[in-house]
Amino acid sequence: MTDGAAVAHPYQRVAAALRDRIGRGVWPAGHRLPSRQALGREFGVGENVVRRALELLVLEGLLEGRAGSGTYVRARQEQRFMLRSLVGRDGGPAPHGFDGTWEAESVARVAAPGPVADRLRLRDGELCVRTAYEFLAPGGRPVMLSTSWEPMTVTGDSVVLLPEGGPLAGRGVVARMAHIGIEVERAVEFVHPVRLDRRQAELLGTATGTLAVGIRRTHYDTDDRPVETADMVIPVEHWDVAYEIRLDGSGTKGLRATDGRPGTPRAR
Repeated sequence: MTDGAAVAHPYQRVAAALRDRIGRGVWPAGHRLPSRQALGREFGVGENVVRRALELLVLEGLLEGRAGSGTYVRARQEQRFMLRSLVGRDGGPAPHGFDGTWEAESVARVAAPGPVADRLRLRDGELCVRTAYEFLAPGGRPVMLSTSWEPMTVTGDSVVLLPEGGPLAGRGVVARMAHIGIEVERAVEFVHPVRLDRRQAELLGTATGTLAVGIRRTHYDTDDRPVETADMVIPVEHWDVAYEIRLDGSGTKGLRATDGRPGTPRAR
């Protein structure tokens, strides 16, 4: 029988000890932790117990994992403010407040998965260009992810086939589509909470299951045809996200009933 006091699980006991070392400065920011095996020997526990302890401290923001390198004491992170505007530099929605860089990798002739194909109104087997983005804060730390899909029936063999290649590399959807005679009229964004999966967490140096803002965006041309769609993941530990809505005299600019509809999927 116990005296009523809560009995800590082994991983909580290990986490408390590591938390104390970080709090007292024994392990300063940037310190690389010993291996799981070494910590297990020190505390007399198995590696799974150590793993759970480290994951808990990552969730608390005290540690960060670096793929292929190890686990480190995390420096205090400055919370960034992202203002997503209806009108960006190229005439499309833009995340103001992001002052870093990005890396991108495009693959052509990829069949879009079902939900993406529905958003783009594609039939089974129709091909897209998929571009995966990692947005990097100053210093090179990944802080946001995005995967964009563009139908090859739209960009074809044009010079804007690859978003980050050719003469309009990095110019954005609106400017690139305009270059091939397509006028993008609007973009619709659906915002929803998500939890990072293992791959996303590894790329962002945080724990699986970390809370993030998910944004599902689709660009439409003047014929209401979807020409691009993207899934963005923005960890709440890095960003406060806000939207700017510019109003005209009637106070209704940009607020149309159709803006809430992703479009009726064609037969697939």
